[in-house]
Amino acid sequence: MKAASVIFACAALLASGAAHAVLDNAKAEALMKKDGCAACHAIDKKIVGPAYVDVAAKYKNDKNAVAMLSKKVKEGSTGVWGPIPMPPNTATSAADITELVTWILSLKK
Repeated sequence: MKAASVIFACAALLASGAAHAVLDNAKAEALMKKDGCAACHAIDKKIVGPAYVDVAAKYKNDKNAVAMLSKKVKEGSTGVWGPIPMPPNTATSAADITELVTWILSLKK
């Protein structure tokens, strides 16, 4: 009975999107390059867009951050970090976006 409860709890977390595996830095950096993120973002310094550590710090207590930021990455965004808009990333898969956003939110300054 106890094993069934653990399995149910894990399945519920996965279904809710609350559990995400965090990428290692090498895989995340490879995805950043493949998907074009590295053209405007860096881990620890502002380029065109904010540094990823700044994004992580801004949203560290937001339980909806993965979903909200994934949507902004996919659809584009403007005005949050300044006047330069982030274009939509329609060619990037939802899985890649979720992985990257989850990794970004795991970063510490």
